[in-house]
Amino acid sequence: QFSLHFWTTLLFIPYSRKKKVGPRLSNSLSQLPAPRNPKVRLHNAEQVLSWEPVSLSNDTRPVVYQVQHFTDARWFNSTWYDLSDKVEVNCMNITTTECDFTPKGNSVFLRPEFDTFLRVRAKVDELVSPWLTVPSFQYCRNVTVGPPENIWVTPGEGSLIIRLSSPFDVRAFSATFLYYVHYWEKAGIQQVKGPFRSTSIVLNDLKPLREYCLQIKAQLVCEKGNISRPGHLSNVSCYKTAMDAATKLQQIIVIAVGLFLFLSMLAGACFFLVLKYRGLVKYWFHSPPSIPLQIEEYLKDPAQPILEALDKDSSPKDDAWDSVSVVSFPEKEQEDVLHSTLHQSPGPVQQPVG
Repeated sequence: QFSLHFWTTLLFIPYSRKKKVGPRLSNSLSQLPAPRNPKVRLHNAEQVLSWEPVSLSNDTRPVVYQVQHFTDARWFNSTWYDLSDKVEVNCMNITTTECDFTPKGNSVFLRPEFDTFLRVRAKVDELVSPWLTVPSFQYCRNVTVGPPENIWVTPGEGSLIIRLSSPFDVRAFSATFLYYVHYWEKAGIQQVKGPFRSTSIVLNDLKPLREYCLQIKAQLVCEKGNISRPGHLSNVSCYKTAMDAATKLQQIIVIAVGLFLFLSMLAGACFFLVLKYRGLVKYWFHSPPSIPLQIEEYLKDPAQPILEALDKDSSPKDDAWDSVSVVSFPEKEQEDVLHSTLHQSPGPVQQPVG
């Protein structure tokens, strides 16, 4: 009987002590209010939980907060874990009213394709508040995806060459991006091309020398779970395409033909004007008569014997000339003239004095 009583006493002592401690913990919970209005911000890779602070009217002791999480999945248990340094996030006994659990590098402790639960409570020394449980969320379904960044557009020959970078690094989420290009000719109908997996995109089959406007959207695709989340469109930007080879050839031909026609019309107009105003043109372009240099010197100084010098220097051979006359006679008279010419005396002819 003694041994039975002894073991019964040992078994019930711990249970009795727990019942005595329980009311004290319950009273401490009722003395500190819980945080309110929790908000989860999921923007690109950023993941932040925030809440309203707990205020104590007659207590100046600092209030700290504790955040826990668990992931709802069939092969995970529903155990709450502290967001401490063990998961590269420190939201244990913090004084700020937000917990930043954004992945660092390639490590992530919250599975983006599963439902995630968070809860937070306030603590003042030994006093603790009730837990405030945040509604569950799934990163791949609830994240806000921003537009692509660093968009560069280079006009090509009837094309636009686009280079961009992803909104954020998705290596930690086991996800990829698909890109869609919304483009339209200015004052035209909008068209969409995609999806593109590469960050280098070429829009072909565009009209040369036309202005096109475009916007680009990134769509997040979580490989595990086959979940996609569309993103926001980028700002509108407009670019003018360059001319292609055919357009360049046409432009060269048009310029050459136009230049030829212009020169032909100019030459025809000049020829018509010359014919119409040839007297005036001859008057304009006719050189005025000039006085010989020797005469000009004589007119300047008549006392100089310039004319006499010119007469002496002139050769008589230069002034010699022959005059030939051709006279036609009848045949009989021509013989008489020839006969008289042969018998004519070479001396002077003497006329008889009567």
